Amino acid sequence: MDAVSRQGSDAVERNLAQLAESALERFGDCPSLLFEGAWFTSGSISQRAARVATGLRRAGVSAGDRVVVIMANCPEVLVTYQAIWRAGGVVTPVVFLVTAPELAHIVAESGAVAVITTPELTPKVAAAGVTLPVFVVGESFDELEAADPSGITHRSGDDLAALLFTGGTTGRSKGVALSHANLSHAGASSRAVSHVAGLNVGISALPLSHSFGLLVTVGAMHTPEPPVSLVQRWFEPAGFLRMAAEHHAQTAPVVPSMLAILLGQPLEDYDLSALRFVYSGAAPLSAAVAEEFQRRVPTATVLEGYGCTETGGIISGMPPLAPRPGTVGQPVPGVEVRIVDPEGHDLPPGEDGEIVVCGANVMKGYWGALPLPDGWFATGDVGRLDADGYLTIVDRIKDLILRGGFNVYPRDVEDALMTHPAVTMAAVVGRPDDRLGEEVVAYVSVASDAIVTPDDLIAYARGRLGAHKYPREVHVIDAVPLTSVGKLDRKKLRALHRT
Repeated sequence: MDAVSRQGSDAVERNLAQLAESALERFGDCPSLLFEGAWFTSGSISQRAARVATGLRRAGVSAGDRVVVIMANCPEVLVTYQAIWRAGGVVTPVVFLVTAPELAHIVAESGAVAVITTPELTPKVAAAGVTLPVFVVGESFDELEAADPSGITHRSGDDLAALLFTGGTTGRSKGVALSHANLSHAGASSRAVSHVAGLNVGISALPLSHSFGLLVTVGAMHTPEPPVSLVQRWFEPAGFLRMAAEHHAQTAPVVPSMLAILLGQPLEDYDLSALRFVYSGAAPLSAAVAEEFQRRVPTATVLEGYGCTETGGIISGMPPLAPRPGTVGQPVPGVEVRIVDPEGHDLPPGEDGEIVVCGANVMKGYWGALPLPDGWFATGDVGRLDADGYLTIVDRIKDLILRGGFNVYPRDVEDALMTHPAVTMAAVVGRPDDRLGEEVVAYVSVASDAIVTPDDLIAYARGRLGAHKYPREVHVIDAVPLTSVGKLDRKKLRALHRT
């Protein structure tokens, strides 16, 4: 067992607040985060979290209470996560791109007791009709931080640590309940696969509220070397490259659309010679994009992994020293992957079937629903394993669209379009896109006397959906195709992309 595996094995049963404290004890107080030109030490983040935890307790946050966190990336996100865990609460992260109605649904569905946000997002919080206590960084958040530091509320590994909301196959947003052990195992397994000794400087613009960003955050607690994180508030390609060059970034977790956007930059103008590994996840990666990035940044190897929110963001990862392009690597330690036919029977290597997974990282269950009956989670994705256990993703069973690393569920977009008075029927599918992985495309039929253009409908949807969800293409057609049982015929619509 290597050093990373031993560290992960020793730590996974601790709650995440204890895990963070253990990491601080191992490494001491050292520079750990560079954000917008300022360095923050691990000790200062921990001390701030200990004070905010006391403030949260005084504000009424008790063990098991959910606290919604909606912020762009900033040091206070890390402070807040640690503080909520120290207070025994449950982090409920929300990507800042959501609309006010989506935020209102998450606040209500989670039964949250408080919201923590940043000043630029307070109008959205207000528009969501939030009546809970709202703590704003630089304002009322400072009152929380004014308290004296205190210890850690006891929580076991099986207790809930995070509630992440993701759409279901019906398009209705639902909570994924992840325990301290789920996230700790996910982080330890991810780090065991990805860590290479001596490479401890990473650059990231992943939203810390996304399952991938949360995975990277927890994974850093398991590293055997002091991690150094170069973090952007949100992805800005020129700034990303300047920071990577100036501070000699060695690794970078990304989503595929980020790589595609970076290819549009003058990469050769930046000294990226320290960059060794780029870890891609959250959406399918185009082989052409990976190959072109590696051609232009020859020191870097692009490695693709696979996971989903329900598995703490990780299922398989590419071994840095044994990559196999075209695959998403091997199942990470402690995770078992099977490929099954529609009846649930195991299929041999080389045959396509549904990917099902079991492991300590797999969620406790969906919020408000029964736990998984046998511990196995059916991903809804089609894949195959080769003789060496490398996994290839073939297609998705679900209608989920992955745009730029974010989940887009057709029903959400269809429901929004159907509120337009001219629209009589709407169907949404994903179209392959080299930059974003997939693009959202809508097909609609309209009333015979309606005067409406595709651009009108795009603008209408944009006003009602998050920036990552609204369709960039709308096609007005005579009739949206239906199957023989009256369901939307998405297969026929997808075929239109190939004609």
